[in-house]
Amino acid sequence: MTHARNAAMALVALLLLVAGAWSSWGSAQHVLLSKGREHGTLTVTGCNEETCSGRYVTSGPPSTHTTLTIDRSVAAADGQTVPVVVKPGTSEAVRTGWGGGLHAWLPLGGALLLAAPLVGGGLRLTRTAWSMAGAGAVLLMGTFFAL
Repeated sequence: MTHARNAAMALVALLLLVAGAWSSWGSAQHVLLSKGREHGTLTVTGCNEETCSGRYVTSGPPSTHTTLTIDRSVAAADGQTVPVVVKPGTSEAVRTGWGGGLHAWLPLGGALLLAAPLVGGGLRLTRTAWSMAGAGAVLLMGTFFAL
């Protein structure tokens, strides 16, 4: 019975961490593996409930994009300029730099915080759980202060 409970707790914790990493990778790949992608700056001109849009200026070869959209959570106030990388084949941008990188891994930080009680209480690995919770909290707070 104890082994089955431990296996179930480990499976749920692993599922949470894999889901967090998978969700994070959608944006993080563009920030981390940005070599060869289109870079530039986005000057925010307006926002709706989910996205912000603005004028895009490339920092490399001429671009077909003149306006891009970006998630509202990483965009700044109207008129502010942020460094971005363009998602290939779209008119969507991802913020680069520390703020963008930390924001991309935000789902993993939440998954670490959610999995920590399972690891600590269910598997009785308290040091590992505190480390996971600490890493998740640092990631969340770092994102908050970087943006």
